[in-house]
Amino acid sequence: MDYKQTLLSPIKIGNFTAANRFFAQPMECTDADADGNPSDLTYARYENLFKGGFALIDLEAITITGESRGRKNQLEIMPKNAAAIAKFVRTLKAINPKALFVFQLTHAGELSNPAFSRRVTVKNLPGYEGDLLSDEEVDRIMDEFVLASQIAHDAGADGIDMKFCHGYLGNQILRPYNDRKWKYGGSWGNRSRFAYDLYERIQKAVNDPNFLIGSKVSLWEGFPGGFGSASPDSPVMDMTEPIDFIKNLEARGASYFVETIGNPTITISYVEADRDHEYMTFMHAYFANLLKKICKPETVIIGSHFAPFRDGKNTRLGAMNPRDTALFAYAAKCIQDGVMDMVGLGRQSLADPLTPQKLIDGKENEIKYCSSCLNCLELMIQQEHIGCATFNKRYTKTFVEMRKRLGKVGAMHT
Repeated sequence: MDYKQTLLSPIKIGNFTAANRFFAQPMECTDADADGNPSDLTYARYENLFKGGFALIDLEAITITGESRGRKNQLEIMPKNAAAIAKFVRTLKAINPKALFVFQLTHAGELSNPAFSRRVTVKNLPGYEGDLLSDEEVDRIMDEFVLASQIAHDAGADGIDMKFCHGYLGNQILRPYNDRKWKYGGSWGNRSRFAYDLYERIQKAVNDPNFLIGSKVSLWEGFPGGFGSASPDSPVMDMTEPIDFIKNLEARGASYFVETIGNPTITISYVEADRDHEYMTFMHAYFANLLKKICKPETVIIGSHFAPFRDGKNTRLGAMNPRDTALFAYAAKCIQDGVMDMVGLGRQSLADPLTPQKLIDGKENEIKYCSSCLNCLELMIQQEHIGCATFNKRYTKTFVEMRKRLGKVGAMHT
């Protein structure tokens, strides 16, 4: 089977069928309006993804609260946003009714920006200190997640991605580092309680067997005490808790998982390897394969971090035939070998949101490939609107103006 046939083959996910194996990763682009609703920029981005041939699209880190958030112009999902979100879904579904659309629900926790919101934490991490959350506050946050799930369902979304990755609140609670003595800390039973109870409550509140529920999970954060480590201060990787976590979410109705590792604020190269460390991408195959081994055959596993493979001419990814390191060829091999079921494109979806459609149309030579410059990440750090500064002139201009404002010298990475 050639790579095109593999990547364009359908796959069942829950009670739906995804038209192909392409998943648009949730990419925070901080372009909501003042009320947290989709702006014209948000519409433009997602309209391109729906035109772009992705079978499953994940709406980026939409916050369930305005009180504690990581981005100033972050999308919000609360009763005040319900009408705008429903209009957004209708518009996108009209473009491509076959595309499945899930919402990644999040709370920033210790990653909340104190410049415009309240920073809260489950246990103070050096450099990310905030107000300690109480049992009652976490219970209220759970209520907000449940309500957000109902809003997503009523707006016409096909499901949710309950976020347990990249250092956000759901991830923070799971860490062995969270050894504080409270309802949601200390023992693994306490630290996993938040996630398990939340899954059960969402399933009960939405009460729709067709509504997908799944999670993007950082299986290993890569620092002492992070999720996937052996103890609160150990740097040793230990998959005991992550494996138990995945199995228990699956038992509570998860129909898909998005594999990831690392924490963008602490271990960035595991999440977004720059051009000098792109070999980090090979680690993701191990963790995706781990999920395939422990999950039921029908649970869909989505792999991450494919941007570095590009057109197969990346000499930094040595030890393989260049032909086999092209994005499509490598992704298809991962699927054919049973390492994963779908291919998640993040930075590549910013560089060229039409990537899958160009494969479908036989226009691979027209694809614009991510160069791993990480200028998009720099835009995020500075709370700017985010997009590809290499191929999209609007974001090139934003990037150049940002650099001038910050007094930075030197040419933009391309």
